[in-house]
Amino acid sequence: MTDVTQNETVSTDAGEARVTWHEGTEPWAVLALGHGAGGGIEARDLQALAAALPAKGVTVALVEQPWRVAGKKVAPAPKTLDTGWRGLWPALARPGLPVIAGGRSAGARVACRTGRDLGALAVLALSFPLHPPGRPEKSRADELLGTGLPTLVVQGGNDPFGRPEEYPEGPYELVEVPYGDHGFALPKRAPLGQDEAVELLADAVAEWITGLRRTPRP
Repeated sequence: MTDVTQNETVSTDAGEARVTWHEGTEPWAVLALGHGAGGGIEARDLQALAAALPAKGVTVALVEQPWRVAGKKVAPAPKTLDTGWRGLWPALARPGLPVIAGGRSAGARVACRTGRDLGALAVLALSFPLHPPGRPEKSRADELLGTGLPTLVVQGGNDPFGRPEEYPEGPYELVEVPYGDHGFALPKRAPLGQDEAVELLADAVAEWITGLRRTPRP
């Protein structure tokens, strides 16, 4: 399948945002993915999902927050990130398909905080920053535990923002990418290759999303 992409600029109360659409084959859902505070949609996990999921009937929308579109290097406060995401939502929902709210790192936090209010089908949290590095007492677990929606966390085994074993029990699923750091990069000596790790991530997300399709909606 040839990847069909289209860029769209969307005005929000936080400024102009950008959506890069990767159209699915006979799509039944949209997966909206926001980026982190230290990078954009070029992140390996976001690109891997944009490449893998359209063939499985999922349109992937890679979302660039207004601060990134404006060329700024520092992300604004969480409230401003939420404002930008909320302003984008009508464009994400316009195809008339169920929307899965997702993102990596700061983008995952945004999806967790806003998904239920916006009517999302579920939440995908990639590299959820459970706490700042070295500060486990500064937990953000309440955001993850409070989504009120089916939620999948995909976390690197060596993520300094929260290793899988640090996560509290709760109403979500967690998949570990062994040896992966916050960007799912693996050390050279890891027994798992980088391509294998990315494939593991994409397969886990695809399987989870397929399960959502089989689950009756309320």
